[in-house]
Amino acid sequence: MGDVGNEEKAAVDSKEWYLTAHALEGVPTSDHLKLRTISLSLAVDSIPDRHLVVQNLLISVDPYNRTRLTGVEDGLYFPPFKLNEAITAITVGRVIRSKDSNYKEGDIVFNFFSPVAEHCVVPSELVRKLDPTSGVPLPDFLSSLGLPGFAAWVGIDVVGDPKPGSNVFISAAAGAVGIYAGQLAKLKGCRVIGSTGSDEKVKLIKEEFGYDDAFNYNKETDLDAALSKYFPDGIDVYFDNVGGKMLEAVLNHVNRHAQILVCGMISQYKKIWTEREGVRNLLNIVGKEVRIQGFMSGSYFDRFEDFTKEMHGYIKEGKISSKHKIYHGIESYLECLSSLFTSSNVGKVIIEVNP
Repeated sequence: MGDVGNEEKAAVDSKEWYLTAHALEGVPTSDHLKLRTISLSLAVDSIPDRHLVVQNLLISVDPYNRTRLTGVEDGLYFPPFKLNEAITAITVGRVIRSKDSNYKEGDIVFNFFSPVAEHCVVPSELVRKLDPTSGVPLPDFLSSLGLPGFAAWVGIDVVGDPKPGSNVFISAAAGAVGIYAGQLAKLKGCRVIGSTGSDEKVKLIKEEFGYDDAFNYNKETDLDAALSKYFPDGIDVYFDNVGGKMLEAVLNHVNRHAQILVCGMISQYKKIWTEREGVRNLLNIVGKEVRIQGFMSGSYFDRFEDFTKEMHGYIKEGKISSKHKIYHGIESYLECLSSLFTSSNVGKVIIEVNP
């Protein structure tokens, strides 16, 4: 992956994506995000102390970035991107210049806030060194060992902690987070059922990821009837990645003292807040004494090492599997981001920057 010959150069041309106009609703287009080329100096004296020049190898494409394109501070995830500035993402990269003695050229690093670019200069405090000899493929550091796996682990193991035998429902079950949430719930001895957008994905999560059952929400258009069929004994835990109509339907089928763990609401990301779908049956929360809790993975970063150790063990034991959709070239970022809202992908969407 990528060219390691940059060590001999005084500068490098790097392509990066930046925000040219706010996208209040709908799927972002080239009217909102554009690609430009900048010249990045590799001269040591041009690099600030405790900074690194990193050649990005893999870029994570995540739905939450859609909420940062609006220019609106609405309390979702992170602050909005600024006009004419590079957007950011989680990446895996190679250090090609270092002004920090803790890092050397050639080190592989995980970066939480990298520009969506081929190369970048980043504070060393924002990266974490990876061990490429660990036997874990690099894409897994953006999926099972990255933010999707961590979000699933926080929801299932920390915030929710369902008991063995619980009836667990996971929406967007074939997505980057849902795949791991289902597997972690199964490891806790739960009965796990997911919803997803195609028959192929239903087959996949049952056969490859151990879901007890699943349904295609594009076919089961009466969500209330579908949940009656798949949860005759009610829902104990709902891991919500969707929101909207699915959340409303779930509230008709929750058991007393059920937990609703709200990780995301992808069905609402493309809409301004006045057009987002309301939930009409919130009274069920009172009668059933339901606990609804939203959570942000970033609030639990003090547990990231615990997560890494536990998840790495599951991977080595063959208890956790991954699925990646790999796109090639930095030019594909806009296409990748748009694809997240079309149900065309399975698992984690990743860009291989320099294939």
